[in-house]
Amino acid sequence: MTPDNETLRVKRNLTALVEFSRIVNSSLDLDFTLNNLLLSCFGKFLTTRGFVALMTNGKMEIKSQRGFSSEALHAFPENLLPEEIDSSTELSEFLEKGKCIHFEKISSSRRVLGFIALGEKITKTPYSDEEKDFLKTIINIASTAIENSLFIDELKAMNRDLDQRINRLSSLFELSKEFGLITEESRISKLLVYSMLGNFLTSIYAIVYFEEKSYKILETTISKAKLLDELKNPELHHIKDTIRKDEINSKFHNLAVMKFELIVPMKIQNETKGIILLGKRINNVDYNASDIEFIYSVASLAIISLENKRLFSEALEKQRLEEELELAKDIQKNLLPGELPEFKRFDIAAMSLSSKQVGGDYYDVIKNGENKYYVTIADVSGKGVPASLLMANLQAFLKSICKQNLEIEKATADINDLVTENTTDGKFITFFWCRLDDETAALKYVNAGHNPPILIRDGQISYLDKGGIIFGVMKTMIPYISDEIQLKKDDVIVLFTDGVTEAKNEHDDEYSDQKLEELVKINVTKSSAEILNIIKESIVQFANGTPQSDDITIIVIKVKQ
Repeated sequence: MTPDNETLRVKRNLTALVEFSRIVNSSLDLDFTLNNLLLSCFGKFLTTRGFVALMTNGKMEIKSQRGFSSEALHAFPENLLPEEIDSSTELSEFLEKGKCIHFEKISSSRRVLGFIALGEKITKTPYSDEEKDFLKTIINIASTAIENSLFIDELKAMNRDLDQRINRLSSLFELSKEFGLITEESRISKLLVYSMLGNFLTSIYAIVYFEEKSYKILETTISKAKLLDELKNPELHHIKDTIRKDEINSKFHNLAVMKFELIVPMKIQNETKGIILLGKRINNVDYNASDIEFIYSVASLAIISLENKRLFSEALEKQRLEEELELAKDIQKNLLPGELPEFKRFDIAAMSLSSKQVGGDYYDVIKNGENKYYVTIADVSGKGVPASLLMANLQAFLKSICKQNLEIEKATADINDLVTENTTDGKFITFFWCRLDDETAALKYVNAGHNPPILIRDGQISYLDKGGIIFGVMKTMIPYISDEIQLKKDDVIVLFTDGVTEAKNEHDDEYSDQKLEELVKINVTKSSAEILNIIKESIVQFANGTPQSDDITIIVIKVKQ
């Protein structure tokens, strides 16, 4: 080659390099830079095949190419590391299949960015040293532009991510206000669904709320029957972390069949209270870490709102029950006698202690003609207002029957018939009453299934247990029987409800009939009021602060003369 030709060749190369430098540095668009790099190589080396691969997002990716089919590109080793470019067998095989005969690394001053690979030349000649030097030169020129473009792309991605996060924070702020104002379960679930649809464009979803040992499907686009079957799997109720598509397929295959690709738990204080199930997004983009973080945040707002709604409902129910109990206590209190009449031959004391759960204990002393009195004690089944109302009915029946001056056996049967006609849902009453004659000290009684009162005479105990069936089970088929006792001076009779003998201590032991009988026997010489107080104090001491679930009612009758 003559000196003039050599000078001209060098001049053309320099001109080409200057022009290439001007072009690639005129734009920060990565595709523009890479396309110009490839086209410059194609024009210079007369080749029609080549590609540029760059390290992005932790993997090697082909960013620009010419002459390769999409099928051929699938075999590219994306797990290739920059330091493995020269020694990778997978890369060598890929280049050989793709008929690329030469490649060069693309490096900046700080790191290896990737590499360029070129196919064979049209002339079928190998790349000369001069051509390889030219390639290295334009790569050096392009590397700065490529690095700047990558940096700008990263900044753009960061800005997009930042904008998305700001938008989502703004959404969360607005959603937190909305969730804070909503107390209806249906509106809470709708707001949760709309926030999911608006952000992730999915047409397959389900919102499930766990309530103690049960569960409720709040919203779903899947058949509820199919989803309910799958919700029987206890593992779903204990999900602590996000479950993605592959894990769903292995652990909950039926959910994968329903095309769910993401399960996010709704948690409060690390306890799973529900789950959100989402299908594929319409744009086919996978859920990333930022998406899941947003779902978690919205889910937390929703589950807190749902729990607040539940707690508010429970508080209202508790308030309603407390008001009902107070009403029941007032009913019960008003039904009991304010004070007992004075007797010539009897010393009578009575008390009724209401438990926290108001029951249906009842006692009364009703005057029935000259020197005659009915003493009655009863225990209505159940708690609260229903028991108190039944007790009120019993008192009305009792006072009405007493005015008719019937024999006590017939009167008892009539009361049972009236109670049976006016009770439902298995309610019943245990009942005992006796007629005392204040002149003769005679006692006649009927016991309708109540705890038998105890009679202590001369240190011996007998039980007043003659009678018949409890009230409210059925109308009287078999007549009630009575018994009559002629009382003597210093006889003591103790009437009580099962709240006395079934009072419990902290070890769940019961007070028992035996303990009551022994206590009364050793205190039989005392007055009725003293005996009553001794029994009361003994029960309180035995319970040792343990709350009682039933009322405690006691009547003590002592014969004075």
